[in-house]
Amino acid sequence: MLILFNKPYGTLCQFSGEGETLADFIKIPNVYPAGRLDKDSEGLLLLTDDGKLQHQIAHPRHKQWKTYWVQVEGVPSNDSLEDLKKGVELKDGPTRPARVKIMDEPKDLWPRNPPIRHRAQIPTTWLSLSIREGRNRQIRRMTAAVGLPTLRLIRYQIAEHTLDGLKPGEWRF
Repeated sequence: MLILFNKPYGTLCQFSGEGETLADFIKIPNVYPAGRLDKDSEGLLLLTDDGKLQHQIAHPRHKQWKTYWVQVEGVPSNDSLEDLKKGVELKDGPTRPARVKIMDEPKDLWPRNPPIRHRAQIPTTWLSLSIREGRNRQIRRMTAAVGLPTLRLIRYQIAEHTLDGLKPGEWRF
């Protein structure tokens, strides 16, 4: 069994704990997340009752592409986009090359609660950023390393699975 879930901002990627958790949305026993999303990230989370499938989805050795919609503060230069494409140096070592492009704000994007900070003098840009690894807060650290702080982070796709048709808090098989 595979469940696609649109994890809302502020929800913990576990079934117990302080505040809102997966148990507030998914009432199916014996399913577990295949990978994680930080509390302050939103979007696609896959859950399964199959340990082999969970490992195949989550483990970096299997190199599943994960695509994120990233709203950053500022306007990326060609150099910063090239750096992300080549891989950037983080404190825990270099990242693998990424796929990155500037995109329009996603269609039918839901409002975030609480809203992102807004500064009238500083523009924001949406990026489509795809990686094949998944270190702790990796996307945020990558964009910060090239001078583009992340304001909003939404995982849109894992391998062939997408968020299409799922509002925050909704799931499907």
